[in-house]
Order: sequence, then structure tokens, then C-alpha cells
Amino acid sequence: MNSVSSLPSRAKALATLRKAGCPNKVIKHSLLVAKIAEEIVNSINPKINVDYHLVEIGALLHDIGRSITHGVEHGCVGAAILEELGYPGILVGLVRNHVGAGIPRKEAIALGLPPRDYLPATAEEKVVCYADKLARGSVRISFEEALKAFAADLGSHHPGLARFRRLHEEIVGLARGADGGTCSSRKDPSGKR
Repeated sequence: MNSVSSLPSRAKALATLRKAGCPNKVIKHSLLVAKIAEEIVNSINPKINVDYHLVEIGALLHDIGRSITHGVEHGCVGAAILEELGYPGILVGLVRNHVGAGIPRKEAIALGLPPRDYLPATAEEKVVCYADKLARGSVRISFEEALKAFAADLGSHHPGLARFRRLHEEIVGLARGADGGTCSSRKDPSGKR
């Protein structure tokens, strides 16, 4: 599978999670992340091209690596699983880059990850990464609650907090569109008007 058109259906993605051995709580979390990601995509200015199917399937499969580990390396493990299954590189990269608010190479090395940047780069990667942070298990939380949880997990001065704030600003910016105008008929992606 080499293109976005070769992405699995929603049903096949869920079957892939089950076959990989993901616990039910991971599947419930992934379903919530997919719902939040859908809301975010629906809030994005239609002038900005975002592949809805890639976001949906990426959100469902983002934590497939948790079938093996719940550590920070679950993104890399999940990417390897999807690569082995022959899924397209665009999906593999999305799964690899969803951890935290992205992890730069220097931090990745310090964490024992393979030396590379794990930063969400595409709109689809950013949407899934952000949606994941608004789902604490199977409970939806606000950006502010997610930021507090991040600070509790990483420490109040960790650079990941600044990356998460920038990611939030980018997602809000996508709702405005490239021209900075607002889409009054669309909801704020953080769940507020």
C-alpha cells in the first residue's frame, strides 16, 4: 500500500487494532480521538485541504503500538507495526509523530528513541496529535486541562508545553484559514465558540 487511497476502512482499522492485541481501553480512547479529530476537521476552513479519511484512520490507529508498550516509544512501535502490515508511509508517519506535541531529535535521543524528529508536520498529523491530547483515556478534556496534565506529566518548564501551546494555536489558525478570517458557522476546535 503506497497511497492514501490504499488506507483501510474504519471497520478494517478497528479490526487491525483488535488483531494487534490492543486492550479495549485503548480502542475506546482511539474512538474518542477519532471523534474529536472529526470535529476539528469540520471546524477547519474549507479552503484548507485536509484529508478526512487519513485523519479518521490515523486517529483510530495512532495508538496501535500500545498493543506492545505504553511507553513513549509506542509511536515508533506502532509505526513499525503498520509498516510491516504494508500501510502507506503517510499513515506510518502520522502514527510515529503523534506522541506528546511532537518530539525533536535531541529529546528523542535523550528518551532512547531512534535519532530523528518526531514532529507532526502535515495538517493531518497535527489534527490527530492535538485530538489525542484532548482525550484522557476515554474522557474528553479541554485544552487547558490537557495543558495541566502535560505539565504534571513532564514538569512545568518542559519544552513540550510550549510545543503543545503552538500546536493549539496552529489548530485554531486552521479554523480561521490562511487569510486569517474566521468561519463564523464553524466551531472552535477546542470545543468553545
